[in-house]
Amino acid sequence: MDFAFVKFEVFLPEQSMEEIRNALNEIGALTVGNYDHVISYYPVTGSWRPMEGSNPFDGSVGEICTGSEYKLEFRCPYEKAVEAKRIIEDIHPYEEPIINIMPLLYMRG
Repeated sequence: MDFAFVKFEVFLPEQSMEEIRNALNEIGALTVGNYDHVISYYPVTGSWRPMEGSNPFDGSVGEICTGSEYKLEFRCPYEKAVEAKRIIEDIHPYEEPIINIMPLLYMRG
């Protein structure tokens, strides 16, 4: 089955949102029709425990942590998905960023 678009979900600190949004827009990953910079984001609470050998952005090794972060969601053309993922990984400050990519079905009628 061929997919024209994928949906990205990305969890990140608020201070990284604008840089990632702008970089994704530059490659056309956030264009919908005659609009660009098309992205949704909202605050969430995350939980994690850095394990031995990790280098956490926030928190301490061995301690369960919680904190505020943002979830970005956007629709991206399938052919730009690999480049979009690379951009996010290059800018994202987390050692192990959560980047979910899901195919989107196109239905006629």
